[in-house]
Amino acid sequence: MMLHVPGVLSPDQVADLRTRIDAAAWEDGNATAGPQSALAKRNLQLPETSDAARTAGAEVRDALTRNPLFMSAALPHTIYPPLFNRYGPGQTFGDHVDNAMRFQRDQGVRLRTDLSATLFLCDPDDYDGGELVVEDTYGVHAVKLPAGDLILYPASSLHRVEPVTRGERVASFFWIQSLVRDDARRALLFDMDISIQQLARAAGQDAPPIVALTGAYQNLLRMWAEL
Repeated sequence: MMLHVPGVLSPDQVADLRTRIDAAAWEDGNATAGPQSALAKRNLQLPETSDAARTAGAEVRDALTRNPLFMSAALPHTIYPPLFNRYGPGQTFGDHVDNAMRFQRDQGVRLRTDLSATLFLCDPDDYDGGELVVEDTYGVHAVKLPAGDLILYPASSLHRVEPVTRGERVASFFWIQSLVRDDARRALLFDMDISIQQLARAAGQDAPPIVALTGAYQNLLRMWAEL
């Protein structure tokens, strides 16, 4: 399941974050690439151990936990500390699938990458090219969102970043280990949760059918969740 999550960061939050990360020192993006990805990756990245990356990443993660749409869709168990990349003219990231596991060395935390996420930190008019292209069973999807918006998609998907031909594309990217590993089950729970919320607004949260459906949702989550 792919999902557009709008407004994770406000325009003011994006502007403040960009002021700080743009002034920081960047490095070759292959610092976090696996052997295969390194062959296709041409970009710059904020070192994940830098103060700027840690502070900005904590702000992004805090915003994610306050976003009900993201929380409902991802059902996060662990969010890898958000990273930051930038693509200038001629830079790209060819077709690849994200590593199944990520290891945060400084905290000794190992994470299974069920979901990938890109949070756009510049507007589409700021650059040409640079679309995130994700391939799944429903076809090929090119994504280029407003600053502050996020795209969430299965980490198992083949994806790429098209070459930038003008300007700069700046984004935060990270992975999520979900409480529910299976994408189809997670999508079913998301659809069910959204429907329950819509029905509750019409009929009232304490209406007996809403209580029953909420119980069914919780019991499915209890059945499928992995801690």
